[in-house]
Amino acid sequence: MKVTTPRLTQHVLTVAGRETGEPVLFVHGNVSSSAFWRDTMAALPGAYRPLAVDLRGFGESDAEPVDATRGLRDWSDDLIELIDRLRLERVHLVGWSMGGGIVLQLLRDRPAMVGSVTLVNPVSPYGFGGTEGADGRLTHPDGTGAGAGGANPDFVSRLKAGDISDESPTSPRSVFRATYVKNPVPDEDFYLRSMLTTRVGDAHYPGDPIGSATWPGVAPGKHGVLNALAPTHFRIDDLHEIDPKPPILWIRGADDVIVSDTSLFDLAHLGALGVVPGSPGTTAQPMVTQTRAVLDRYGRYREAVLDECGHSPHLERPADFQRLLADHLAES
Repeated sequence: MKVTTPRLTQHVLTVAGRETGEPVLFVHGNVSSSAFWRDTMAALPGAYRPLAVDLRGFGESDAEPVDATRGLRDWSDDLIELIDRLRLERVHLVGWSMGGGIVLQLLRDRPAMVGSVTLVNPVSPYGFGGTEGADGRLTHPDGTGAGAGGANPDFVSRLKAGDISDESPTSPRSVFRATYVKNPVPDEDFYLRSMLTTRVGDAHYPGDPIGSATWPGVAPGKHGVLNALAPTHFRIDDLHEIDPKPPILWIRGADDVIVSDTSLFDLAHLGALGVVPGSPGTTAQPMVTQTRAVLDRYGRYREAVLDECGHSPHLERPADFQRLLADHLAES
């Protein structure tokens, strides 16, 4: 269904015959869409009403520009309007990857609206790239090491062109196989089509690239997806101060190479590996450690780690994921 609010028109994936029950809102990650939640939604216990939104610039929702200086608030504010328009008083939130950061921002801004939170391999509360240590301190004041300039230009070009081949390691299909999942999953073409709905450009993915004289030579710009994830724009280090504090379940794959203490998408770690030359010894961003530190301060959470699983537990270990989610919802 399509839902229009003052901000934009959003596409919301639903399950036929499931119009009542406690609402569970699923929020996808970067370079994907609500389609990634299809099977999880269908398996949700009957007491719940599954809803999955296409974020702005993805899927079938409007391609409104992303103001990166607001961090992830363009998307979280979109969701707040969506929840209000659907007259949902209390919502369970499930956020994957970038979607995990979006639901944390919504929780930070409107905690009374949230019944529970499930984080699935979420981006660090200190953004993606450009920080060090469990406390998320900036490596450089301007966020050098993060932002749109860190995107692989060949992947961006192939994404824009709708490339469905596997002829290059930077094609969307190859990236899905190498980083979204650890092992093959059914319906790969279905998820590839979802990835290809991503709007590409300076206002969308990856955003406006900004150069820097400091290694690794890129800094966050003011527009688009990867800049919105930069630690100079997105930072949630006061989550423990909110009231009320709904319970949080953190599910992650043990073998994730995207959100990791040694992420293969972190320029600092790639520098340490020699993939990006000239590293002055900048340490990798400890993304998982940072998330755990923030949640330890929050207090009311549980961490569940799935072995032999990468960035997408809901695709790779569906039965375990569905069990963990159902138990968490029932206890909330």
